[in-house]
Amino acid sequence: MPNRSKAKPPKAQLNGMAEAPHFIGHRDRLRERFMAGGADALPDYELLELILFRAIPRRDVKPLAKALVARFASFAGVVSAPAERLLEVEGMTEGIVRELKIVQAAALRLGRQSLLDRPVMSSWRDLLAYCTAAMAHETKEQFRVLFLDRKNALIADEVQQEGTVDHTPVYPREIVKRALELASSAIILVHNHPSGDPTPSTADIDMTKTIQQAAKSLGIAVHDHLIIGRSGTTSFRTLKLL
Repeated sequence: MPNRSKAKPPKAQLNGMAEAPHFIGHRDRLRERFMAGGADALPDYELLELILFRAIPRRDVKPLAKALVARFASFAGVVSAPAERLLEVEGMTEGIVRELKIVQAAALRLGRQSLLDRPVMSSWRDLLAYCTAAMAHETKEQFRVLFLDRKNALIADEVQQEGTVDHTPVYPREIVKRALELASSAIILVHNHPSGDPTPSTADIDMTKTIQQAAKSLGIAVHDHLIIGRSGTTSFRTLKLL
């Protein structure tokens, strides 16, 4: 006799409902782990997934998160990467880049806000963390100046110049002029080395001495010159170059 038993319905159609994609449960579990243990409980690619969830609501984002970390080395490297380089990764869109840049902007604003109106010398670790987040992954040289008041509290953080991959034009007179406009009594110079190596060059040393001399003549102290690289930070003060 022919077999009249009905074929068993696919698992996805049981109870008259389609089975939820596998990544839905993953998203819930990942969010729960984040809320329970914070960012330290997640590797870089999973923290990145939490951001990608917002831009890609109906797709497994783990492969893209892993591809981004493989390309840019770390969570910080991904968030700080230029938009045009992010878009080179398969699966990236303008919307995803926008989400990443919102996270970057929020992190930098939080870091800057934590330094305002506080003595910089007693918040040195926070200062280095902020400068690293702001500049370590830039693909072009950037020269910024931190302007301090008489109590060495940060009153302004300004990018003075942006240059090429290995050079930034710096104008000592403009730096001193801006310090006077802000009634700043001390400054900290900061620039990055896109090569990743924070070792100061001869040009860096000569330029720092020129700025120091111009500032000193008007009663403005140069507390330090920091060079930011992906492999670390160099302090002119520590090296006794100031």
